[in-house]
Amino acid sequence: MRFRLIPRDEGFFQLFSDAAVNIDEGAKIVAELLAELSDIEARVSRLVAIEHQGDVLTRTILQRLDRAIITPFDREDIHALAEGLDDVADRIRAVGELVQLHQVTECLHANIELSRLLARASAANVRMIGKLNRLRDLQPEMDEIDAAETEGDDVYRRGLAELYSGNHKAFTVLRWQDIVSELEEALDGFEDVSYLVATIAVKHA
Repeated sequence: MRFRLIPRDEGFFQLFSDAAVNIDEGAKIVAELLAELSDIEARVSRLVAIEHQGDVLTRTILQRLDRAIITPFDREDIHALAEGLDDVADRIRAVGELVQLHQVTECLHANIELSRLLARASAANVRMIGKLNRLRDLQPEMDEIDAAETEGDDVYRRGLAELYSGNHKAFTVLRWQDIVSELEEALDGFEDVSYLVATIAVKHA
């Protein structure tokens, strides 16, 4: 049995878990917002606060990384994971702000579907990040995120086809294209995080 004179810094696990839970709250708010299009100002304000909290957590992780002597996995992977989660939080905030900015009063069905898939991927991400300290039994969550992202690609393509069908005014096309693209990018972000966790797990198998 190997013993370390200096123990590895286990505090990263809770910080990553906090970041995932923070993002999950944002994903749920976006799903509610696009399903109902009510209380827009209050919900967007909450999304902004969630994104700011994500920034705080990201800075805390990176500052801890600068101080840590022994890290639980490679430094570059800790940095990449923190940035990957932060990117998803940014995308989720952008969705809400675009809904508010464009003064959306009715929702494209594809965006409702994408927001539900986003919430589904986010819930799986919370469970996956919660297993970082063990790096075992990650496949169910990875499969769930991959399935949500794959389904999201199909919904995204169908949504764009509907937008460009000629049934919508030009401004409607432009504003919904922005929103559907941010939702799709957020879903891709969860898949990127999943791939990174898989890489970390392989390195430490």
